[in-house]
Amino acid sequence: MVTQEAAILQEVGIYEARHPLTDAAAYQAELARLQDQIKLMAKKDGGAIQADQGWTVNGSAAKGRTMINDYSKLMLRAYNAEADNLVRAMKPYKLQSSVDRLDKVAKTIERLGKTMSIRISAPYHRLRITELELTADYLDKTAVEKERAREERERLREERKVQQEIENERRRLEKERQHYTNAMDALIAKGDIEGAERLREQLGEIERAIEDVDYRAANIRAGYVYVISNVGAFGERMIKIGMTRRLEPMDRVRELGDASVPFKFDVHALFFSQDAVGIESAMHARLADRRVNRVNLRREFFYATAAEARDHLLELTGDLLHFEEFPEAVEFRQSSATSGASATAS
Repeated sequence: MVTQEAAILQEVGIYEARHPLTDAAAYQAELARLQDQIKLMAKKDGGAIQADQGWTVNGSAAKGRTMINDYSKLMLRAYNAEADNLVRAMKPYKLQSSVDRLDKVAKTIERLGKTMSIRISAPYHRLRITELELTADYLDKTAVEKERAREERERLREERKVQQEIENERRRLEKERQHYTNAMDALIAKGDIEGAERLREQLGEIERAIEDVDYRAANIRAGYVYVISNVGAFGERMIKIGMTRRLEPMDRVRELGDASVPFKFDVHALFFSQDAVGIESAMHARLADRRVNRVNLRREFFYATAAEARDHLLELTGDLLHFEEFPEAVEFRQSSATSGASATAS
């Protein structure tokens, strides 16, 4: 017997829509249309249920029809109650078991109503199965759209932070340039040429910094590629490989280690590249078979070690100025030590 966990593992991430439509709204519209058909067929003489109308009760054909109609109504109500419950409790991975359950209910009704040939009609049963399929499709599409919307919001938030950082840095540098310009003009006015030259050199450094900031603003592929791990949260053979356009990349790393994980991330590599997007993509491609989440590719975790990431990075970049192979994992190791000491004391 297949367990629910096994069913989830079989279905999650590989669910295929039975009725492919463009978006969740299209599924909603199709479901509404189908449910109107279901309501029409479920009405008296709508064709939802079939029965032998040749029965008589105490010689009365009218009483026979009443009895058949009452039993038919009762059977249809039981069938619809089960179908409605299956729709309400639907999860995409539950689709096949729900269809099997409704098939079983239809067969049970046919068996119980065999004497009077009472049964759920094939067209009506097909409509209700289609309703289950469309509901599963709709829920799956809705989940996908919500995840995409969440990711887009996250992307836009990150981009706004990048732009804000760039604007703040440029304002700071412009203010500093103005300060040095004014100071240099004052020295020149006093005839201190040597002092003015020293300031001119510093002014040149500021102007180069402004050019760098402008370059970062214009080139969306430039940024920092990072390799980080979290031994306490994910173990020793899992790393995250990503990129950030932040001027201060550690701000992004610190955000990733917020309250959603028990420990901070350790940084193995953090380096600037004019094509950080390309390097990140190449790293992801090289480790594609090691992905932890193979459904949502924006989850950038891989079953790999820092040393393996280093080897790939060296091949891609030709040089790494700094790389830490072994994570400090200070909080995790301190927590483990504290836990061990407590156990010994007890």
